[in-house]
This record gives sequence, C-alpha cells and structure tokens, in this order.
Amino acid sequence: MHRIFMISLLAISVSLFGPSLFAEETSKGTSGEALFKDNCAVCHPNGGNIINPLKPLHKKEREANGVKTAADIVGKMRNPGPGMTKFDEKTISDADAKKIAEYILKTFK
Repeated sequence: MHRIFMISLLAISVSLFGPSLFAEETSKGTSGEALFKDNCAVCHPNGGNIINPLKPLHKKEREANGVKTAADIVGKMRNPGPGMTKFDEKTISDADAKKIAEYILKTFK
C-alpha cells in the first residue's frame, strides 16, 4: 500500500510541476541520453514504466502498444495517455524530442 501511495504521489508531482521539477535547461549540444535522463528517466528508469508497468519503453512492449518509430515516440510525448506528463514544444523542442526518441529506439531493444 505504501508503494502505491508513493507512486501516486510521484505521478501527481510530475503532472502538476512537469519535467522542470527534474530537468535542467537543455542546449543544442545535449545528447539524447542526457535529455532522456533529465526528462524521462524518473518515470522510465532503465526503460521501464513506474506509472504503468504494462507500457515500458522496451521494443517488444512498445511496438505491441503501437509505438514503433521516432515519430510515434514524439507523438506520445506531445499527446500522452493518462498518467504521463505532456511535453509540449515549449518544454522540449522538436529537435530534442527527436534526440530522445532516437535514444529510446537505440537503447531499449
């Protein structure tokens, strides 16, 4: 019960305060890995998913959920499902979102 409470509290915090709570400002030279760590890893450690464990970032499960390309990943970032923070263009630029998506595709096989 304590674990469920802590996960719920984390989800509410991320939803209310957004990724700025955890991320530093990014720049053109920032790698997809660094951007992922700054913006995504809090909910997706090692490609998992602490909010919805049935939807991790690993290829088999990701593709089973219809997320197959970098454009699909960016689409989920821009228009996520319940429980995920929305990352609009003001929060993460299109270029940085693409870097994150490419990192996910390359890393979580």
